[in-house]
Amino acid sequence: MHLRKIFVVVVMCAAVFSCRKEDNSATATVSKQPDCVDQHSLSDIITGQYIVAYNTSSLDLHAASFQRLSEVSKNILQRNKISSSVMQTAFAGEPGGFIAHLSQDELARLKKDPDIEAIEQDRVIALSTCFTVAEPRLVTWNVQRVGFGDGTGKTAWVIDTGIDFGHPDLTVDQARSKSFVQGVTSADDDNGHGTHVAGVIGAKNNNFGVMGVAAGATLVSLKVLNKNGSGNLSSIIQALGYVNTNGHAGDAVNLSLGEDSVSTILDQQVENTAAKGIYIAIAAGNDKLPARNFSPGRANGANIFTVSAIDSLDNFASFSNYGNDVVDYAVPGVRILSTYKGGKYAYMSGTSMATPHMAGLLLLKGNNITTSGHAKNDPDGMADPIAHY
Repeated sequence: MHLRKIFVVVVMCAAVFSCRKEDNSATATVSKQPDCVDQHSLSDIITGQYIVAYNTSSLDLHAASFQRLSEVSKNILQRNKISSSVMQTAFAGEPGGFIAHLSQDELARLKKDPDIEAIEQDRVIALSTCFTVAEPRLVTWNVQRVGFGDGTGKTAWVIDTGIDFGHPDLTVDQARSKSFVQGVTSADDDNGHGTHVAGVIGAKNNNFGVMGVAAGATLVSLKVLNKNGSGNLSSIIQALGYVNTNGHAGDAVNLSLGEDSVSTILDQQVENTAAKGIYIAIAAGNDKLPARNFSPGRANGANIFTVSAIDSLDNFASFSNYGNDVVDYAVPGVRILSTYKGGKYAYMSGTSMATPHMAGLLLLKGNNITTSGHAKNDPDGMADPIAHY
């Protein structure tokens, strides 16, 4: 079958096996870093909407059903003389909890409840994009740089704008995919960012398009951002709860997104999901600031890997957040060619693009990641090691 490939440049601020893809560009010689900075998070507060986390020391809700979580949430509201109608939805995971519209008086009452650990105001998170035309490259410099392997049978959970269900270069598990965007039932991608991320992780090893780090991996689409790249913090927390309930040890989660502030509940969801043996790759962020100031990049613990971005010459990306206290590795993130919505292909830049390289490596290697060199000109003065297969 002959496919007509359309290639678009998109800048967004977000052991070798037999390879059938033609290598047209094993080594890049030029790397112009993007002027328009990518996955920029706009954390606008959602008035009156709150994320309420359970106190796990007083409530034993491990592996509780959604119905059970909803019942607990409604009971907590009722005993605090708050109508259950304020609740939008419950979410699983650890700590788990619910999302609700609350008045200031209702908020004050809930904060005193012993079964509530934390309450945070919900926020809007958004991506920004820009486009120019570019020429294609089939086997990309970035996959050559980190290495690649056979990801068949392995599962990556992509928490993003969705994944193009019809893309011929991707293996998407539609049955397990789910949308957490209010009013949107399909986890198909109508933005492009999530499809790009998915291709870096697991685009197929075939005779067209691009190849992912863990080629042929099964990709589960968890849609938390809409067609404009905008969504709520609470949707990300719900998606992590879904992985916590449905994922398995050895799976990988990709989080090419983040807040422009700190969320304790989000960090806890990440840390407790990783404690189940599920690997989590997280973007350090594109603010040119210490990554410790942002969630979930600041999350630390076993099986959690926060990454900064480098270009094709191993230079630290000008937009990338930094800091060895939370950043684990540097990975390619400048002018990355991958799959895109509508069966297309696109270039993008950002720590969003670095993160799926890490997710692919985690699928192949688990915690046994090796390194190959260090990022040049790391602004914190302690060069991040470059992850390698």
